[in-house]
Amino acid sequence: MSRKYFGTDGVRGRVGEFPITPEFAMKLGWAAGRVLSQRGTRKVLIGKDTRISGYLLETALEAGLIAAGIDVRLLGPMPTPAVSYLTHTFRAEAGIVISASHNPYYDNGIKFFSANGSKLDDEIERAIEAELEQPMVCETSEKLGKAQRIEDASGRYIEFCKSHLPKHMSLSDFKIVLDCANGATYHIAPNVFKELGAEVHTIACSPNGLNINEKCGATHTDALQQAVVELGADLGIAYDGDGDRVMMVDHTGRQIDGDEIIYMLARSAKERNRLTGGVVGTLMSNMGLELALAELGIPFARSSVGDRYVMEMLIEKGWRIGGENSGHVLNLDHAGTGDGIIASLQVLASMIDTGLSLADLSHGMTKLPQVLVNVKFEKGTAPLENLHVKEVIAGVEAELAGQGRVLIRKSGTEPLIRVMVEGREQQQVQDFADKIAAAVKLAS
Repeated sequence: MSRKYFGTDGVRGRVGEFPITPEFAMKLGWAAGRVLSQRGTRKVLIGKDTRISGYLLETALEAGLIAAGIDVRLLGPMPTPAVSYLTHTFRAEAGIVISASHNPYYDNGIKFFSANGSKLDDEIERAIEAELEQPMVCETSEKLGKAQRIEDASGRYIEFCKSHLPKHMSLSDFKIVLDCANGATYHIAPNVFKELGAEVHTIACSPNGLNINEKCGATHTDALQQAVVELGADLGIAYDGDGDRVMMVDHTGRQIDGDEIIYMLARSAKERNRLTGGVVGTLMSNMGLELALAELGIPFARSSVGDRYVMEMLIEKGWRIGGENSGHVLNLDHAGTGDGIIASLQVLASMIDTGLSLADLSHGMTKLPQVLVNVKFEKGTAPLENLHVKEVIAGVEAELAGQGRVLIRKSGTEPLIRVMVEGREQQQVQDFADKIAAAVKLAS
């Protein structure tokens, strides 16, 4: 049974357009409550990022859950990995995050975590979707749920993050610039790094409901790169709107992406004899990561694109480290989901251990030129089935002659076709990506 509403990362869309409407959010809360009320604690946590529509969706979900007899605990603005952690520690039956991650403010989404803090099983998502097809019926008054705000949620999560830097280590020698994307980490990350001793400078830490991810954060690091150089900082760290992605910037202003962070964590774990198995990347992971890990004798496997698929493969193989070049970094020895703050702390721990700068720590991996072009497509069209598009792709693959890769896929969160080309020469790769993108646009 295919899922009607749930995508790779919950339910996503533009606010005010189905399914991101107050009516559907209330029905979704009720349907989830009906499924979850048959299990465990009958308690659900709700967190959100800083976009203005979070108030609307939070209230609607709360009403639906309470109507189904579920007690609700409101966390307020909170990073996605924090909701995962708190769901587990509060022994809740599920956690809900209202966020569209790295998307603009006018998008939003609703995603669920299970009682152990992992993404909700497909089986439960399907059960919720089945319940959505039923008429909404409110429980009698004595069976209604109650709502309560958890006032110390941010403090609990800050302490959890700090616990992942070894106690004998301090960040007192570091000047760090943090870019919080005007998102959910704005009141968390600065306190974590300050309390660990760092000199912290912040940008994009003043959310107003509309500026989340706007020319800032993990998807737009230009301002951070400039700030690191101008301030003479040791490094910069950028999170996305909900805090599950991280990008870093070394003291020269060079961006360090998810692939490089994964490489550094895997190499550090191997050097300390703490690496279990190998590393999981995705179809989008740079070939340079695969080659660099091979030099270290570390196995590498590719999953489908999406951190949930990386997680599935890690569990299947019994490995611990994986992620995406976009900045989702999984280290299951430290967190049960992608956590930008904890991943960046692990890199800092490696810097302290080795005495190396971030620039030096990243040496050993050389990325192949890779170009990603996003092409919008209209609903109802199928550009990837177009004969001309297929011919152009085949022609590019023939010209690469085994010295590169082509990957074309639909985004799981936006109406976009993602065109990725990787090869030895930057200009050739760019030309090939533009050529395929032009064909896709013509067919859309």
